Amino acid sequence: MATGRTHRPASRSRGIPEATVARLPLYLRALTGLSERSVPTVSSEELAAAAGVNSAKLRKDFSYLGSYGTRGVGYDVEYLVYQISRELGLTQDWPVVIVGIGNLGAALANYGGFASRGFRVAALIDADPAMAGKPVAGIPVQHSDELEKIVSDNGVSIGVIATPAGAAQPVCDRLVAAGVTSILNFAPTVLTVPDGVDVRKVDLSIELQILAFHEQRKAGEEAAAQAAHPTAAQRGDSTEQGPDGDVPAVMPA
Repeated sequence: MATGRTHRPASRSRGIPEATVARLPLYLRALTGLSERSVPTVSSEELAAAAGVNSAKLRKDFSYLGSYGTRGVGYDVEYLVYQISRELGLTQDWPVVIVGIGNLGAALANYGGFASRGFRVAALIDADPAMAGKPVAGIPVQHSDELEKIVSDNGVSIGVIATPAGAAQPVCDRLVAAGVTSILNFAPTVLTVPDGVDVRKVDLSIELQILAFHEQRKAGEEAAAQAAHPTAAQRGDSTEQGPDGDVPAVMPA
């Protein structure tokens, strides 16, 4: 669902294509599920199906990691979890700030998956003075006047923007000036950032619009199929009871 431009493809310098990097979290999610069920090994076909890709693409992606599996055995689940986590930088703690603690920002703050995936919500920031000091997910909200100090004190390099559209660019500019080099943007607007700053955009309305397009297309295909192959009721066909039961009232000569 997250889309956007990447200005600093660090992994590409190590020979890993961006398309492969984008699929690594899918593999990690599937592998984590297998690990939680104490599954020791997995075939490329099984893992590809769980991640929603084809097995040839998966094997190609893993070749960039130097992992080829064992014929007849498959891939070691725990080792792959470690290997992909290391490649994604999830073996260290990443402090994150969330700016904009409305309904969406509060929901993000309450998301329990950050800590288990290598991210720590270091601070919650909002421009509303009435929010200052209020705890959300056990973390007191701080006023946006303190944004630069918060970023500096916590060594933050990843910022999450969940503000209204009009406030997103100024917040982005302040985060970048304070030293943040990666931004996850939930605001319904396109952000302008300098080279060296990575932006990923999550827009739920766009995803819903894409689904609406597919629903409309499916409905059109169904209507076309019905027009090409009408049912008996649509054709106006009818049968009547003949003297010997359910047979056409008019028999061919």
